[in-house]
Amino acid sequence: MADQPYWQCAAFARQFSGIEIRGDAWTWWGLADGRYAKGQRPRVGAVMSFTPSGRMRLGHVATVTQVLGSREIAVTHANWSPINGTRGQIERDVMIRDVSADNDWSRVRVWYAPLGDLGTTAWPVDGFIYPDGTPRLAEPTTIYAAATVAAKPVPRLEYARLDTLVVGAAPPKGLRLGSDVMRLAMLESRQTQR
Repeated sequence: MADQPYWQCAAFARQFSGIEIRGDAWTWWGLADGRYAKGQRPRVGAVMSFTPSGRMRLGHVATVTQVLGSREIAVTHANWSPINGTRGQIERDVMIRDVSADNDWSRVRVWYAPLGDLGTTAWPVDGFIYPDGTPRLAEPTTIYAAATVAAKPVPRLEYARLDTLVVGAAPPKGLRLGSDVMRLAMLESRQTQR
């Protein structure tokens, strides 16, 4: 076991779920605001965000891999149970049960390997962060001069010939970014050096 990597839950959840949030697990719920949809219902691929509590002072995050029923899900996560006496291990498809009074996933019991069963603690949960709901900042964008708009399927745009642009004029609406912008910057640089 010594040759296996030590995983923190947040680094593993980011890699496993594709949700691009950085920071300790307890920060994920707040950092998702404006970037990802959030809610109180589990969905496959969502990240369950645990509220810091007791021994879990940095919170915890786990990715939902199956919805088994209205009160049970399976998750894949890291650094929960010690496996063969070693922390920082990955556990795949382990059970979590909703034990909240209102079936709102605000308190859960989590599979704990040393017991071979659900643990005895009811852990508080913020909710679920959905990777495919409305990842507003993760959405691809096309930038035109000073405006940013959400990318939508559009007819093919032609690249502008940058050597014909007048320096200081706004680029044509169909101008794409990338190498054209680099050429425009070089052209502007040459114009100011004259």
